[in-house]
Amino acid sequence: MAVDGKDQSHLEQGIHTNHAGRLHRDRRPRTSLSELSPCHQCGVWVTHFQRLFVTLVGADWIFLMILGFIMAVLSFVMDLFVTLLTDAHRWIYDISDSHVFLQYFAWVAYSMILMCFAAGFASIVSPQAVGSGIPEMKTALRGVVLPEYLTFRTLVSKVISLTCVLGSELPVGKEGPFVHIGSMCAVLLCKFMSLFSGIYKNEARNKEMLTVGCAVGIGCCFASPIGGVLFSMEVTSRFFVAPNYWRGFLSAAFGSVIFRLLAVWHGEEETLTALYATKYRLDFPFDLQELPAFAAMGIVCGLGGAFFVFLYGKITLFVKKQKAMNSFLMKNVFLYSALVSVLVSTLTFPPGFGQFMAGKLTQRESLISFFDNRTWSNHCIMADFEDDDHLAAWKHPQANVFIILTIFILMKFWMSALSITLPIPCGSFVPIFVIGAGFGRLVGEGMATLFPEGINTDGHIYHIVPGAYAVVGAAALTAGVTHTFSTGVIMMELTGQINYILPILISVILANMVSQSLQPSIYDTVIRIKKLPYLPLLRWGHRVKCNIHVEDFMERDVRYVTLNSTYRDINRILRSGNLKMLPVVKSAESMLLLGSVERAQLLALLKQRAQDRRGGLVPSMPCSYRVHFQTSTEESSSTSSSAHPDSSKPLKPVLKKSAVDEEEITNPYDSGISLKLCCSRPDIDALQDYPDAEDDTILQEIEEWEEPQLDEQVNFNNCKIDPAPFQLVEGTSLHKTHTMFSVLNLDYAYITGIGRLIGVVSLKELRKAIEGFLPADGVRLRPILASFRDRGVRGARIETAELHKLLDHQAS
Repeated sequence: MAVDGKDQSHLEQGIHTNHAGRLHRDRRPRTSLSELSPCHQCGVWVTHFQRLFVTLVGADWIFLMILGFIMAVLSFVMDLFVTLLTDAHRWIYDISDSHVFLQYFAWVAYSMILMCFAAGFASIVSPQAVGSGIPEMKTALRGVVLPEYLTFRTLVSKVISLTCVLGSELPVGKEGPFVHIGSMCAVLLCKFMSLFSGIYKNEARNKEMLTVGCAVGIGCCFASPIGGVLFSMEVTSRFFVAPNYWRGFLSAAFGSVIFRLLAVWHGEEETLTALYATKYRLDFPFDLQELPAFAAMGIVCGLGGAFFVFLYGKITLFVKKQKAMNSFLMKNVFLYSALVSVLVSTLTFPPGFGQFMAGKLTQRESLISFFDNRTWSNHCIMADFEDDDHLAAWKHPQANVFIILTIFILMKFWMSALSITLPIPCGSFVPIFVIGAGFGRLVGEGMATLFPEGINTDGHIYHIVPGAYAVVGAAALTAGVTHTFSTGVIMMELTGQINYILPILISVILANMVSQSLQPSIYDTVIRIKKLPYLPLLRWGHRVKCNIHVEDFMERDVRYVTLNSTYRDINRILRSGNLKMLPVVKSAESMLLLGSVERAQLLALLKQRAQDRRGGLVPSMPCSYRVHFQTSTEESSSTSSSAHPDSSKPLKPVLKKSAVDEEEITNPYDSGISLKLCCSRPDIDALQDYPDAEDDTILQEIEEWEEPQLDEQVNFNNCKIDPAPFQLVEGTSLHKTHTMFSVLNLDYAYITGIGRLIGVVSLKELRKAIEGFLPADGVRLRPILASFRDRGVRGARIETAELHKLLDHQAS
């Protein structure tokens, strides 16, 4: 652009002025901090401190350390109160030794009162606190919103109720509920941190912190940070985000250290040690000849884990199917909890049947006795121990150690399965842990009896260590119930025994192989019983499904919206179902997928249409008669009533239509938005002033004008349409479909062929394809097309399309 001489001089003068102004500002002396007044100095320091505080709070490591500290304090304080409650139980039992019936009443009534309080408190304050919490966390991490599940109210209900349940000495654990508690603490801490740093308002980041909360929950219970992170990875999500690993490990490690330091400061421990420290020999921990015994234990524990899940499912379904029993027990949570508490307390009463199963010991004391390095039996005779020793509870004059351990395992097995069905906060990890340790101790004592002199290896005699078998059995049975491999790592951190890593891993792997081929995990079973959205895993038993493709099980009857759709079509589609998303195609003939639209957007279109047409006049009609679209919401109702305060009669529809045309455009799944043509005027009886012929003419004109309004084409210009919904081609295999749904946490996917919409698949169809279903006659069916593929060539299926089809597709 050319500049003349006059403009050039003005430009140079402006530049010189600006430059001089900058030089003048630069030459102004800067005021130092010492020259300011004390009030200004304090303000400057406060501002710097605030910026530094916000920067530090926004850092990940600060958040993770705070979360670990909170969980460690919660876990330690809960253990203190549980210890106080159990000590009070023992004190009441001991002072009632004047009569056995009085002792029985004190033993049973104490547990029943705590159980009833826990059940009632959880039911009244927050019913979401009931159960373990791990199945719900698996569902929440898939993107499913569970209302009131991660609130402060639920946290208080869970902590207080769980403390009372553990104090009642019911065979349940706190590890599962602590996963839920850790998640709630992470969410609440994110809300608190959002006051200082806006990064904690990010939904994706909060979901990552939710995963960290699951890891630190396990880590603070067992003081096992590595095993806690691995366990949370296995049970809460199928695909774990790699950056979350160091976050979970940092928080769990810090929480574990604080948890053990609190025990040292409280005087319970002398230094930082494992929670159940053992004293097995280190020079020669086990002989290779013992590996078959460890492998056999893994197989038996796998069978036992599958049977435990089966038993739990049968008990739960039995209670749910009995309608009279279910309605009565669910309405009376106190009665159900009281009955089970009385039953368990009666069977564990020490002078009664509890003397055959060490009923006086708590779960922690039972684990300590199982992990003891001493051998209990000497030729089937229980060794002598001091009266204050935990091992003295396993000695009975009329039964040997094998009978005592067998009764303990069988009784605790079904009592634990029954207890976790109660409407209370409870977990299944610790009870299974104790049962597995008891089974391992039984095998270890049997090996010690078979080889009383030990195993001779190269002239050296090595005695059997039954406590090591208890360690292996606890890890194997827990792995069989939860379908996890991290239980082996948890066991090594819990006992400090890394020398038995090989037997532990062998038994855990075999237990997983057996149990996974028989039953789903305990958490997947709870998800199915509660009918939560989930995606089953493809396991080894599903090899026959390798030739099934998505077109074999997709839903072909798809509701869709076209660019030529009318308001009447939108009304019909919305009333036909409650789908949150609807596909948008170019036309019904081409079925070319253009995108997807939310249900709320279509409802907004109908409402906007009603507002645009409000007040529109009908030709050849008196001005006092206005025909408009009426939205039957609370707002419109109040507006209408205020606009016509003198009307004593309610407005009636002018047109008398058929049953089909008279229906309102109502969304039964939304906030009651309806669309209806009506006649608005000051007086509904004004038509009576006109002759009958004129009245019929006006009504006919209104009807002729009303019908074309509903048949007008919808304008999608103001509608938000997702141009790239997730799609799968019709030849996608079942395994690939399952992987995509798992990685991306999908709820549905559209199936296309050369860009044309041919179907849709959701979690429901995918579950049916993986698990199969039983028809009315009880015969299990397979997809029809899969049988044809079985006869063909096995291998990768390559989709090809002819060139002229693609060209026709582009031309259309």
